[in-house]
Amino acid sequence: MDFLIDASDENVGPTGELWLVTQRDRDAWVATRDDAARAWLSSTGFTAEKQQLALLPGPDGTVRAAALGLGSLESLDQLELWHVAGLPDRLPAGTRWRLTGPALTREAATTVVLGWAYGSYRFETYKSAATAKPPAARPRLVAPTVAERAWAERLAAGTAMARDFVNTPAADMNPARLAEEAVRLARQHDAVAQEILGDELQTGFPAIHTVGQAAAIPPRLVEFTWGDAGDPRLTLVGKGVCFDTGGLDIKPAVGMALMKKDMGGAACTLALARLVMEARLPVRLRVLVPAVENAISGGAYRPGDVIRTRKGLTVEVGNTDAEGRLVLCDALAWADEEQPDLMIDLATLTGAARIALGPDLPAVFGTRQETVDAALRHGRQVADPLWPMPLWSGYDDDIASKVADINNASASTFAGAIIGALFLRRFVTRTTDWLHVDLFAWNPKERPGRPVGAEAHAVRALFSMLVERYG
Repeated sequence: MDFLIDASDENVGPTGELWLVTQRDRDAWVATRDDAARAWLSSTGFTAEKQQLALLPGPDGTVRAAALGLGSLESLDQLELWHVAGLPDRLPAGTRWRLTGPALTREAATTVVLGWAYGSYRFETYKSAATAKPPAARPRLVAPTVAERAWAERLAAGTAMARDFVNTPAADMNPARLAEEAVRLARQHDAVAQEILGDELQTGFPAIHTVGQAAAIPPRLVEFTWGDAGDPRLTLVGKGVCFDTGGLDIKPAVGMALMKKDMGGAACTLALARLVMEARLPVRLRVLVPAVENAISGGAYRPGDVIRTRKGLTVEVGNTDAEGRLVLCDALAWADEEQPDLMIDLATLTGAARIALGPDLPAVFGTRQETVDAALRHGRQVADPLWPMPLWSGYDDDIASKVADINNASASTFAGAIIGALFLRRFVTRTTDWLHVDLFAWNPKERPGRPVGAEAHAVRALFSMLVERYG
């Protein structure tokens, strides 16, 4: 992927000055400009508020300098990738932009490169040549020499992969394709992969089979392992519901419109696994992706059915639209049998988490407080925030069943995200360090550097945590 970034020694095409200006430093910076520039900045009202962009024309009328407002930042050391992610769309095309001004630290320079790379993402797979925007028609950044460009581009590439998967329509990103992408990723890194397909799931993974049995494309479970067997065991599990109709408890049209993104947990899991393998962290990595479509046909599972699970627990189906936890429970039970040192699952599990926290804040639950705290801390550090939610056992009775061990849905409308996490916890009994991340994987509104579409939530935060823990 072309992230529109050049090395500092390349010299192709015109180069413009790019300034990063805080409100605190705005007046001092303006004072260094010539008379014409000061008049222009005054007449255009440049106050350096966050995301405000000033374009400065040269003597020939073309733009040869630009200033990006950073708002109330006290120093450039506080830069986040979102400050600069909108620039590839907002700066004039055909120009290579070179940062000018105070020298940046390695961390700040790397953040600028990452922000630019993240903001350069486009999903144009289904656009014709007439409507797609070629790279030549977009601005480019000259990477500061101090920046860890390769590191930033690896992060951007991993998250771009996840965004591509989520943005792809379900007709193409079906269970077979998702499994194919997981196996391809595994083989690229010499991981050992296997796929358990269709009716093979009935022995060992009956809940996964039950959810996916109504679809034209059979359900499957992909597993791959990487790394030395003697290293700490890290297991990642991703919900891969490639499309969710709601099953017989069918969703309304407005609720189904975005359900191609219901495999966002699997997409983010694969992105995180890719980053772990590329960084060669000293872990024994195991990845599980159950890939299904929750479809409607004569073979669909029904409300009131009782499902047997790998764990041995029986589940009464209170709602066929609570399928994600059924898909995950078998995979989590299998992962738990190995008792990994750390297990993380990522899932677009509940609308309740979005109602509580909105689209930008994935909910994180965990069995070890220090791991939850580490995830939150790294989320703040890398501008990929998470929010803690409790595994409140007082609500365990809400998933009680009169005919089975548990119900997959609560009769109450309260605490839906917690109820989902408590259901999953029934299948994690040996692993003492487990994180469950309930994420959205979608950006619903247009913001600089964040177009409407797929978002790789929690990937950078968790990767940063894993680097600290294992790197």
